[in-house]
Amino acid sequence: MPDIYAYLGLFTAAFGAATLLPLQSEALLVALLLGGVQPAGVLVLVASLGNVLGSLVNWWLGRYLERFRDRRWFPVSDRRLLQAQHWYGRYGRWSLLLSWLPVIGDPLTLVAGIMREPLWRFMLIVTLAKTLRYTVLAAATLGLGR
Repeated sequence: MPDIYAYLGLFTAAFGAATLLPLQSEALLVALLLGGVQPAGVLVLVASLGNVLGSLVNWWLGRYLERFRDRRWFPVSDRRLLQAQHWYGRYGRWSLLLSWLPVIGDPLTLVAGIMREPLWRFMLIVTLAKTLRYTVLAAATLGLGR
C-alpha cells in the first residue's frame, strides 16, 4: 500500500473516531506499526492530528449547535450530555485529559464547547492527551513486536 493511502486512511479513521461516530483508529495504527513500512513517529503524528481535529469538530458542535439539543438529529442523547456536563462541571477543563477514552471522551469534547472552554486551552489539553495516548500505544506495540 502506498504511504499516502496508509496515512490518509489512518487520518480518516482517527478523525472519525474522535467525532461522535462509532469508529476506532487504534487497530489500524497497530497494524501499520507492525507492518513496519511507515515511520512510527509519522504514524503517531498523523493519528494525533486526525484525532485532535475530530475533537475540534465536537467542540464546534457544542459551541454552536447546543441550542438544537432538543432536535432528533442532535448527536448526543440528553442523558449522555447531562452526564458529560456534570463531569465537566465537577472536574473542569482537566477532564479533557480523558478525551482519549472511549464512550466518555467524545461527549466531553462536545461539552467543552457548550461550556465555552477557550479554543486555545481546549486544543492544548486535547492535543496533549490524544498524542500521549497514541505515543503509548505505539511504544507498547513496538515493544511487544520485537
